[in-house]
Formats: sequence, C-alpha cells, structure tokens
Amino acid sequence: MNSPIIKNTTIKEIHLASTQGFCAGVASAIEVVERALLKFGSPLYVRHHIVHNTTVINDFEKKGVVFIEELKEVPKNNTVIFSAHGTAPSEFEAAKVRNIRVIDATCPLVTKVHREAVRFSQKKVQTILIGHKGHQELIGTSGYVDQDLLHIVEDEADIDLLKLDKTKPVGFLTQTTLSVDDAKQIIKKIRETFPIVVGPPKSDICFATTNRQNAVKELASYCDVIIVCGSPHSSNSNRLKECAENEGVESYIIDTVSELDLSWLDGKVIVGVTSGASVPMKIVDEVVACISANSNAVKVSQDENIESSIKFPIPNI
Repeated sequence: MNSPIIKNTTIKEIHLASTQGFCAGVASAIEVVERALLKFGSPLYVRHHIVHNTTVINDFEKKGVVFIEELKEVPKNNTVIFSAHGTAPSEFEAAKVRNIRVIDATCPLVTKVHREAVRFSQKKVQTILIGHKGHQELIGTSGYVDQDLLHIVEDEADIDLLKLDKTKPVGFLTQTTLSVDDAKQIIKKIRETFPIVVGPPKSDICFATTNRQNAVKELASYCDVIIVCGSPHSSNSNRLKECAENEGVESYIIDTVSELDLSWLDGKVIVGVTSGASVPMKIVDEVVACISANSNAVKVSQDENIESSIKFPIPNI
C-alpha cells in the first residue's frame, strides 16, 4: 500500500509579483523569431541567445533555430537575427560584407542607450558604462562608444580607479538590467567624483527591470520566502534574488519547476513568486501549481500587471 503524501501544513498563501511573463522587449524579440521561422523556415540563425531563458532557447532549437556566437557560422547570402540584448555596429558591417541579411531584434530601450552612446562620442564626452563585464548587452553598447572615451565600471570601487580628465565632461550609461539600488549608488558616486557630469539625468535601467524589483520589495514586506523563476545566466532574474535578500527575505532562483526544493518552504507561511523579464508565464504557473499541490488550503493572490498593455513594434521581416 502506498504511503500517503504528507503536505506542507504551514503554507497558507502564495503571492505572485504584480509583473509576470515576458516584458515588451522580450515579447517583441520572440515574435520576430516566430515570424522569421514562418517566412524563411529552418535552419534559422540567431546571433547569441535571443533572450536569456533556457526554456525559450530549448523550444526554439526544437523548431530549427540555430544559435551562434560568430557570424562566420552563418552561411553567406543567408539571414541572421540579432538578439534583444543589442549588437555592436561592427557586426552589422561584417554581415554586410558577407551579404547576410540582418533582422535586428534589439529591445528599443537598449537601442535608446546606443543612441546616447553615439551622442556622447560625437561630442567627445568621456563615457562611463556601468554594467557586468562579459554580458552581451554591455558588449553591444560598448561598440557604440569611441574606444578612446570608454570606461567600464561594475561597482563603486571601480570609480576610484578611473583616470579621467576632471576638467572635461563625463557622461554615464547603464546596462538596462542592473539593480536599481546599486546603479543609484554608483551614479551618486560619479556625480560626487567628477565636477562636470552631463547626464543622462538618470540611469537607463528599463521599466521592466525597475517594476520587477519594486514588486519584489513589495513581496518582501510580507512574505517569508521568495521564489524567483529565471535562468542562472539572466541578469535581471539574478537581480530579483539579490533584491529579495537585500530586503532580508530568503530567496531562491530556479530555471524550471523541477528545481523547486519543497524543503525551502518548511515552516514558511506566505510564499512570494516572481519571475525575470524573459520567463514564460507557464513556468510561473507550474511553480504555483506545484506549491499548491503540496500544501493545504493555499490562497493564491496577484495584483494587476501594470505592464500588460505595453507593446513594442515588430521590425519588418
């Protein structure tokens, strides 16, 4: 005879962060790939992972999408999609030389940072780029800055190492998926260190990143533990985990429901569930269903998603 399933008797509520599912930039990039598959068929080449989510990438690979890192992997006279994270101008030129058609799926909010970078360089402004070295977005944005003017910092300590001319203007740009609080402190130190700071007036962190971090802070005010749905290589997902921990709440990041360890919920009463901007809603639903199935009389709540009406235009395919 099978033993009865022992359910968690302490969990009473599951609260979903108000912002869930794909952000507008991710939704747009994914639709670009879907439309291109319909038009061109497979194999369809995409430079770098279109978004940083394992489930999304695996699903596309099953449909015949080939993710590459170098343009030389794309046959001549073919088509390539550039990812949502943005791509340096040199890659567009390289594609042109090999007669490769480019479909640009860069998030419009990242493109906005690229335009700011170009303006700074045209005006010979010393440019501090705040972000995570090696991240695809930072690499792409770096390509729009005159290399003689470019200085990359990851934290406040890096500012002390900068050798900039304090008699000349200094501008700053930020990766769009940073911690809002960390970026605010770095920008504050830039303004305190250099006498002529020309902006922008605030960081370039995107609304989706900001909204999700604010939602986590809200969850942290009444939750005992917070589960973050997101891939380990996703910058904005990792920032959500850090955000919860900075608020003093235990937090775990999982790629799929199979990684959920129910022992994390032992002794907890209210569980918060949030997700990164590139996480399919089905993963969040599976996590909620798993917690509910292994608990007694759980109430599930979520406030209205303030991003539900935001859409970005799709480039011509």
